[in-house]
Amino acid sequence: MSVMNFDDSRLTAIGLLTEVHSGLMSRFQPALSAAGLSEIDFETVIRLARSPQQRLRMSDLAAQTELSTSGVTRVVDRLEREGLVRREACASDRRASYAALTDAGRERLESVLPDHLRDIEESFTGLLGADELESFLKSLRKIRDVVRPCATAGAAEVTPCPGDGPTRKEAPARP
Repeated sequence: MSVMNFDDSRLTAIGLLTEVHSGLMSRFQPALSAAGLSEIDFETVIRLARSPQQRLRMSDLAAQTELSTSGVTRVVDRLEREGLVRREACASDRRASYAALTDAGRERLESVLPDHLRDIEESFTGLLGADELESFLKSLRKIRDVVRPCATAGAAEVTPCPGDGPTRKEAPARP
């Protein structure tokens, strides 16, 4: 029988990552809850806010959030009832629809971001020097691109809908 090394650095790395993620989400939740947003609500509206024209195809939003098609539909339905997002039909492809951030959604984000950014700074980014943070972000993107290759789906602007032409304009880089 072989003896397993339970002190393997790979186990330590994933354990630390899991602990950090859990701890950060616990720290962030009070500010999000005070703004009436769940974790997935916030992820959805911030992704819309950071996307070209502050909208994403529903399929791209599902890919970015790793929700199923029905899961993203439920989230968008709830956010639409609250007036934070709206659905937009694609004029050239009746099969495609978009989720778009509304003015109320932008205002909700603007109300929560100061506290959320303070929490991020105090418990995460502010603990690292500039070079450490730059290196850490580069490492995270490298890993993200392997484990969630669709995390930036829709990040390039397409005019007006996919399939309408070859012109693509790169959107600003996003984490």
